Amino acid sequence: MPRASSSRSSRPRSSKPRSPWRRRIVVTLQVLIGLAVLAVGALVIAVFVAKSQLPSFEELKSSPNGQMIRVHAADGTVIVSLGPSYGEWLSYDRIPIVMRDATIAVEDRRFRQHPGVDPIGIARSVAVRLEKGRWKQGGSTITQQITRTIFLNNQKKFGRKFREAILALAMELKFSKNQILELYLNKVYYGGGAYGIDAAARKFFGHGAEHLSLSEAAVIAGLVKAPSNYSPTADAEAAVGRAGVVIRQMERNGFITPDQAANADPQALKLAPEPKQNSVRYFTDWALPQLDTLIDEQSAPLDVWTTLDLNMQRAADAAIRKDAPPGTQGALVSLDRDGGVRAMVGGLDYVSTNYNRATTAVRQPGSAFKLFVYLAALEAGHKPEDQVVDEPVTIDGWSPRNDSRRNSGSVSLRTAFAYSLNTVAAKLGQEVGFQTVADMARRFGITTPVNTHPSMVLGTSEVHVIDMVAAFASISNKGVKVTPYGITKVVANGQTIYTHEVDRSHVLVAPYVAAEMTDLLQTAVNTGTGRAAQIGRPVAGKTGTTTSSKDGWFLGFSSGITTGVWMGRDNGKPVAGLHGGTAPARAFADYMRVAVANRPIEQFDTQVTLPEWQLEPDEESYFGQPDNGVAAVDADGNPLPPPSAGAAEDGSEAVEIPTHREPGAPVPIQQPQPGAPPQQQQPAQAPVPPQRLDQAWIDRVTGRGAGGASRDPRTPANGQRGLPRERQDDRPNQ
Repeated sequence: MPRASSSRSSRPRSSKPRSPWRRRIVVTLQVLIGLAVLAVGALVIAVFVAKSQLPSFEELKSSPNGQMIRVHAADGTVIVSLGPSYGEWLSYDRIPIVMRDATIAVEDRRFRQHPGVDPIGIARSVAVRLEKGRWKQGGSTITQQITRTIFLNNQKKFGRKFREAILALAMELKFSKNQILELYLNKVYYGGGAYGIDAAARKFFGHGAEHLSLSEAAVIAGLVKAPSNYSPTADAEAAVGRAGVVIRQMERNGFITPDQAANADPQALKLAPEPKQNSVRYFTDWALPQLDTLIDEQSAPLDVWTTLDLNMQRAADAAIRKDAPPGTQGALVSLDRDGGVRAMVGGLDYVSTNYNRATTAVRQPGSAFKLFVYLAALEAGHKPEDQVVDEPVTIDGWSPRNDSRRNSGSVSLRTAFAYSLNTVAAKLGQEVGFQTVADMARRFGITTPVNTHPSMVLGTSEVHVIDMVAAFASISNKGVKVTPYGITKVVANGQTIYTHEVDRSHVLVAPYVAAEMTDLLQTAVNTGTGRAAQIGRPVAGKTGTTTSSKDGWFLGFSSGITTGVWMGRDNGKPVAGLHGGTAPARAFADYMRVAVANRPIEQFDTQVTLPEWQLEPDEESYFGQPDNGVAAVDADGNPLPPPSAGAAEDGSEAVEIPTHREPGAPVPIQQPQPGAPPQQQQPAQAPVPPQRLDQAWIDRVTGRGAGGASRDPRTPANGQRGLPRERQDDRPNQ
């Protein structure tokens, strides 16, 4: 028995089996630790790989987010900034301390402690998310934000956040804290197209960022959270409120003292005026697309210098707004003698409609197209004093009529052009050939299709305003082609990469043809349909009016400036009372008085010659109240007051300058009637003796007599320029 008991006591005691749950927990922990080690290893590898692929600090400094284009007027003023705006790059030591502190206080107060990703900040963000039910507070550090700005996007996805964290850690390994803050303050978006604190300071406060006050720094630092919501130009009150938050954060984190915080007053800040989206945008919308053909630079910031004169642009805008009839639109293009666009208005208001009627729209030019008809005739050998017959005419079933609904018989080309006689233009077009007229229009820069139907002489082909202005400018330039341009030079990174060169080698017509055309054009302004365009110095121009007054034009030049004005409705509906000689001519005059004010008076190669007075001008010539039908001008084109009337000394017949009359009424020709019945006399009013139209009268009203101005060598000594003898006998004794 004792042996048996000893045998049982010598057997090993069996232990209790382990719990399967405990075994599973241990395995799980081991797996998790292994995975964590692998994850940390992978993270470290990813961070170092990312670090090796990061660009250098200098490369990061020179890689803007898109191309910035600053457009300068002729005087250097920046008129438009397009794309992202980058100010001057400020190194860390040039950035004001108050700006650095404000940014750290409001965006990442643990910036100097964390390795690029802030676990405490992330935990705080998650806690707020659980409390509020939505992501209200971000956990991104300054390093993460600049990483996102340079390399990533703003998509709210975990994949992007993970890549952002990897790159942030890599950035912290490769660059110092000061370098990261320098990148941040020079590249982060602050709203209004401004990237970096210098661009923001210039946009909102009108000066660079090196001299920011505490309040200004607080406003700028507060923009990063929501640039569109806190922008001072969008909501000044919100910007001031956000700046107050920044200042309190700076005080709380020890960056400023309570006294400094109390003395800061963001409400007292004066913001730089926001540039208006005015009519200059019509010009920039036309000029800037040309960069694609002028330069190859696609990334460097550009400074584009243009021909636009801001004073002339303001005058053009004011003239169109003032003179355009209610319910209509207007356009104006003004070229210098080399083709530089000095002013461009494409409509009454760019904000409400950016459709450019000066360069994009096509409209019928009406009688302004007669420029090409008469050019073809002059080139074919006609002279301004040549006689043609104003009579009914039918060409291929088309029978044009004059606006006065009557015909005047034999007239000179000068008279026909001055009073815009349609029948004469039709006969000239038929004589030289309608295809020749179309070729002349294309030669002078008309880029739209030109038909060759007989009615084309009256401007039935649609044209661009800028093309018509260029054609008139070529006449002003003595027949040498003028091509409109708007960009004078382009500068990238301080280097001029494009400079415009004017081509003066393309002669369109002989100089004498251009001079004869100018002869006709100045007569139209001085005595014909364009009298409202007179500005007190020599002007040459032409009116244009389309059927039912749908379009009104005036195009002309003076002192080296050529300007064209169009008015009408976008839908092509008629405008009551609109003629080229009314609102468009007035707008031309209002603008040109400003445009040429500082330029010397330039005389044309030919002196103004008065046409036959018996002709009644067409409807285009009437503007405002009916005038006296004869505008006396001096040698500079200045309108003169009516000279005192006096009877002819020798008792010969004289032509009286007509008084006010209704449009379409014939010009009364007063002749002595010795046996006139007594009832025709008006004893209540003293009779106005007629003026004798002799050479002395012409010299007096044109200013030639006193100064001995030179006469056209083709003009006979008796002053009757090229009129046939039988025509001369019909005129008063001179």
